Amino acid sequence: MFHLPIVAAGENNQMGHSADWSYEGKTGPAHWDCLSEEYALCGSGKQQSPIDITESIKANLPALEFNYNRIPLIIENNGHTIQITTDKAGELKIGDDAYQLLQFHFHTPSEEAINSKRTDMVIHLVHKNAQGELAVVAVLLECGEMANPLIETLWNVMPKTPGKPQSYEGEIDINQLVPKEKNYYAFDGSLTTPPCTEGVKWIVLKQTVSISAEQLAQYKSVYYENIRPLQPLNGREVFSSN
Repeated sequence: MFHLPIVAAGENNQMGHSADWSYEGKTGPAHWDCLSEEYALCGSGKQQSPIDITESIKANLPALEFNYNRIPLIIENNGHTIQITTDKAGELKIGDDAYQLLQFHFHTPSEEAINSKRTDMVIHLVHKNAQGELAVVAVLLECGEMANPLIETLWNVMPKTPGKPQSYEGEIDINQLVPKEKNYYAFDGSLTTPPCTEGVKWIVLKQTVSISAEQLAQYKSVYYENIRPLQPLNGREVFSSN
């Protein structure tokens, strides 16, 4: 069904800026704050992500309501990850607050850790509300017997080299990426890539989603390890929904 690209879908819309950065060497995470003045927060910020969740406070957190629509497939290799643009894809409701889904992308292994353990991969679903505030939902992926049907569709057309977004025939259902159980951890953090902007609401779902070993290997053939090192909590509290 998804074979030939129809049109390029606009310019790169990743949440980074113009200075070159990477995950290794002289442009890697240890040097991000020196690459551009706009990236200074990567070194000086006190609420940076990702973190290692080792302790959490049980709290009466609002329920999560995912209201995602089926949308056309627009996929991009932006030089740092595989990213899917999600125009008019619907929203995430956190209590009374509504956040529109902007895009989602992948890291391997997971950037966030729970009790110092990273999972095989993570999906970051990036949302923004009417006030311009960001909320990122982390869906942790683990290798298992079950392949994920949506990821199979994405990997069939995954661009192996960086380039402009490409649009494909047919539609995708993002709900196939979300686990049934919606219990989660919540904390204040940042973007995990330059410019490392803070004030981001982070939600890490506790239930993992299964992918196959083949699906993991396919992604690793393009991006073997695209993660930022764990960042200090600096006194932040992590809340748990149950």
